[in-house]
Amino acid sequence: MRRSLAGVALAVTSMVALSFLIPLAVLVMSLAREQSITAAEQPAAAMAPILTLTTDPDDLRESMAGLDRAEHLAIHLPDSRAIGTSHAPTDLLERAKRGRESISQDVPGGGWIYLQPVVLPQDRVAVVENFVPESDLTRGVAASWTVMVVLAIGLLIGSVLVADRLGAKVVRSSKQLAQASYVLGEGNLSARVVPMGPSELRDAGVAFNAMADRMTELLAIERELVADLSHRLRTPLTALHLATERMGPSPESGRVEAAVGALETELQAIITAARTPLAMGPMGRALRDAGSPSSSSSASPSPSMPPSPSSAGSGQAPAERCEAGEVIRRRAGFWAVLAEQQDRSCTLDIAEEATTVDLAHDDIAAVVDALVGNVFRYTADGTAFAIAVDRTAQAVELRVEDAGPGIPDPDAALARGSSTSSTGLGLDIVRRAASATGGTVHIARAALGGASVRVTFGLSTDIARSTLRGRRRRGGKRRV
Repeated sequence: MRRSLAGVALAVTSMVALSFLIPLAVLVMSLAREQSITAAEQPAAAMAPILTLTTDPDDLRESMAGLDRAEHLAIHLPDSRAIGTSHAPTDLLERAKRGRESISQDVPGGGWIYLQPVVLPQDRVAVVENFVPESDLTRGVAASWTVMVVLAIGLLIGSVLVADRLGAKVVRSSKQLAQASYVLGEGNLSARVVPMGPSELRDAGVAFNAMADRMTELLAIERELVADLSHRLRTPLTALHLATERMGPSPESGRVEAAVGALETELQAIITAARTPLAMGPMGRALRDAGSPSSSSSASPSPSMPPSPSSAGSGQAPAERCEAGEVIRRRAGFWAVLAEQQDRSCTLDIAEEATTVDLAHDDIAAVVDALVGNVFRYTADGTAFAIAVDRTAQAVELRVEDAGPGIPDPDAALARGSSTSSTGLGLDIVRRAASATGGTVHIARAALGGASVRVTFGLSTDIARSTLRGRRRRGGKRRV
């Protein structure tokens, strides 16, 4: 590309230079010739009045010697005598005498001649001749042409150098963009470019970086989704473990237990592979930072900031709303059967008010399964637990409490992947579901003595607004 740009610059500059230099060269030659002719006419015109006064050869030679540029001046007297060296052909002299007209033209020997007839007394005619050699006609032309040629060559070289420098920037930026594209295509998601070169290539570089960031974000979200969906399979695996324990020792139960163990191992491998470090962009950093302790707060959702409807599992807008209380009630019934098998006491308390949240049914179910599954997984058989759902003006609050040993480090438990004994995704599913509605997750000590995980979901916008309007109307009646 650099050669092409340099060739274009050379061609364009050459055409422009030639279009100016050729007319200018002709003009310089014409001006030099005109100046020489004008300079030759002046001595001839100066001798005309002298001839009217005297025709004495000595006086005329003396007058000629006092004139500038008279070295080629000659005077033809009426008696055919000539003073000075003549270069004029005989026919031209006769024509000037007979026609008594000035004659100026090129001569065959090279040069230019000027004949000026002068009418003397008694109708005699003398002719003043001035000859200009070819060297005088082109004096200074070669030097002028040399200067113009040197300037033209300098202009060509300068234009080629400038075009080459500009082309180098374009080529460097293009190569960088192409190389980054190849690297990104080979799987290196950290490939980025430094926008440089012309504005169009800078825009292309910025667009490439934005595309790479977006690709990284989408891949990070996809991997998070794979890990979360895989983690959800732990709930039915827990149920299978409990079922095999209930079957008692037998070859059949041993085979089922071994199959369940193998399946859980494979599931663990899938989750680990999905959580392999990935070159993540802003979304990946957001997912990482969202799991830090500083991002978890026990505060309720702000009434002035309505929750944004988005899915906990995928980060996208939900396909439906659901009644959180009804979903929690159904999942609690499932876990109650398993709790009875392990002699666990289970209590359920769900508010009667509407608990509509902007999450899909599966997302709420995944939250309940993650919290209650942790109780079954990390507490001994016979440990009691409780599930409660409350409604506030702006939020739905889910509490899962147990009578186990509790959680020693709540902040670390909320950080994704911090657990050394598990995948660390259970509470992360809970946190992401709560964050999707503008809610929070808080871990504290339960009244039963163990852990208390309190999850707040932002109430659906329509329900929250109708609740506020109803409370305002009731408040107005009390003031009356």
